[in-house]
Amino acid sequence: MSIDIQPNADFIREFLLNLLKIPSPTGNTDMAIAFVEKSCHQLNLETYRTVKGSLVVKLPHEKSEFTIPRTLTGHVDTLGGMVKEVMGNGRLKLTPLGGYAPLSVVGEYCQVETAGGLLFSGTVLLNRQSVHVHGKDEIHQAASSMNNLEVRLDVHTSSQEETNMLGIAVGDFVSWDARTQYIETGFIKSRHLDDKAGVAAMLGAAEMMGRAHLKAVQPSYLYITTFEEVGHGGAAGIPIGTQELVAVDMGVIGEGQASNEFEVSICVKDNGGPYDLALRRRMVNLATAANIPFKLDVYVHYGSDGDAALFAGADVRVALIGPGVDSSHAYERTHLDAVLNTSRLIVEYLTNL
Repeated sequence: MSIDIQPNADFIREFLLNLLKIPSPTGNTDMAIAFVEKSCHQLNLETYRTVKGSLVVKLPHEKSEFTIPRTLTGHVDTLGGMVKEVMGNGRLKLTPLGGYAPLSVVGEYCQVETAGGLLFSGTVLLNRQSVHVHGKDEIHQAASSMNNLEVRLDVHTSSQEETNMLGIAVGDFVSWDARTQYIETGFIKSRHLDDKAGVAAMLGAAEMMGRAHLKAVQPSYLYITTFEEVGHGGAAGIPIGTQELVAVDMGVIGEGQASNEFEVSICVKDNGGPYDLALRRRMVNLATAANIPFKLDVYVHYGSDGDAALFAGADVRVALIGPGVDSSHAYERTHLDAVLNTSRLIVEYLTNL
């Protein structure tokens, strides 16, 4: 049975825009988790945190003798960097958090957070950046290696000692300026739509069900993880008894891909192999019956928290859905329609056997 009501576009948009403002590179996600946690409490949802700092949200469900517990998982951790070295000239050498091409962050404004909680602004640059010094060919060659990236701090420093005196040290987290923009046409441009757009779709579904006084037909949870970008977010902490795990993560857009920025993507296979056939077919049937626009797709260079759970030995059926996101792991873009359609499919899934 299809649901007649629609997601609250204003709620989803505002939640997503606010979440995107919060830096949350892998390993430094407490503020983002706290924001999601507070939003869940405002929706009168029960939550608890795992040992690793992920958030589990319990959804209201109908009582049934025959239960197949379900969990939907998304992640708030994002790409970022960590200080590997304070160099002799006072600038910072980076080690990456997550997988991205060095060129995708060259010229990006960033923020360095020290162990003492101090924040410093800077810019990610190549160590051979000026065309008037090095020439175009040398710059293009330098852009291929992470080892050639450095952070130019917006403070008066020209030596390792001066930078250390500021409290900046090896192990400090570096986050990119998300540069989030919402366009009146419905497009959202930002870094880190992977996977904050997916988390927004999950919260949007929960808000929609609460507003319509709908309950899940099975014991159901949202699982917001914090280490997906480095491969082990969904490897532990999944609510006990879960038999169906649906990862809500970005759909891949690009040459050879079927996904787009307006529909919900349903992944049939990624780098970890095929997703559960029966669960995938159920998603397709639910979307078709509810007139939710969707695309089936294969993601070749991709892994999800669903994969992490399977590789860790979880005996669960796994599916992957999510809003299509263009230019993934760079300056990304999606359309609000894709997030809304993902919310709609989540509600259909939770309210149908």
